[in-house]
Amino acid sequence: MRPAALAFNAAASTFDARFEAWESVAAQRTAVRQALFEAFPPGGTILEIGGGTGEDAVWLAQRGFRLLSTDAAPAMVDVTGCTLAPFGSRAEIVAAEDLEPFAHRHLASGGGRFDGAFSNFACLNCVEDLQAVGRGLATLLKPGSTAILVVFGNAAPGEILVEVLRGRWQQAFRRFRSGAVPAKIGGHDFTVRYHRARAISSAMQPGFRLVRRLGIGIFVPPSAAEPWISQQPGFLRLLCRLDRITRRPLAFLGDHILYQFERTEIVAP
Repeated sequence: MRPAALAFNAAASTFDARFEAWESVAAQRTAVRQALFEAFPPGGTILEIGGGTGEDAVWLAQRGFRLLSTDAAPAMVDVTGCTLAPFGSRAEIVAAEDLEPFAHRHLASGGGRFDGAFSNFACLNCVEDLQAVGRGLATLLKPGSTAILVVFGNAAPGEILVEVLRGRWQQAFRRFRSGAVPAKIGGHDFTVRYHRARAISSAMQPGFRLVRRLGIGIFVPPSAAEPWISQQPGFLRLLCRLDRITRRPLAFLGDHILYQFERTEIVAP
C-alpha cells in the first residue's frame, strides 16, 4: 500500500469516532450530500472513490441508489462493505491512482458503466496523477452522467485564522505550497497535494466538461476549529446560511471545493 493508504488503514477503527461528533464536519458533509442527491439519477448505480468508512455511500444507498464504494485501505473497505451489504451494494479495494486499470478490468469482466461517480473530502489530494483518475472515470461513466470531486481548497480563510490563532504558522499557509506537502494521521506520515483548479479541469479533459464549482466551508470553519465550533450551534447555523449564499461566487475560498463535471463522450475500453 502507498503511504496514505497505510495511514488511513491504521486509522479505520477510530476514524468515525474522531470526526462524526464534530458539527463543522457534519455541516460540510450535508452541503456535499445535497449536491450528490441533486446530480445523480434516482436509483442510479454510483461509483465512490476514496469512500473511507462509507458514510456517504450508506446515505445514498438508504435513498435508493446502488453503490460501488472503493478505497485503497482494506480496513476501510471492510467497514464499508459490512454497512453496504444490507442495501445490495458493495465495497472493493481500489486505489484512486489505479482507477484506469480497474476500469478496464471492470468492463472486461462484464461490469456496466456507472450513472455517476463522486469522491468526497479530499481523497484526491492524496493522489499525484489526476490525469489517470480522469481517464479512468471517462471509461467508467455513461455519456451525460455526473462526476463530483470534492478536494481541499487552496486558500481557506477559516483554516488560516484558526492556525494563526494557535500559533501554527506553517500549518496556516500550507495550502499555498506546490508539490507534496507533509501530513500525518494516526501517527503515520504521508503527503498531500493542493491541486489547483486548472490542474483539476485539465485532468478531466477531454471526456468531461466543468458544470459548476461550489465552495464547501467558506464561512463554516474546518475541523481545526473543533471542538469549539460544535459548542456554538447558533453561530454555526449562521455560518451555514452564509455558505449557501456565497458557495458559487466565493467557491475559491472554500475549505473544500466541489467540482461537478458532466461526461461528454464515450471512450472505448
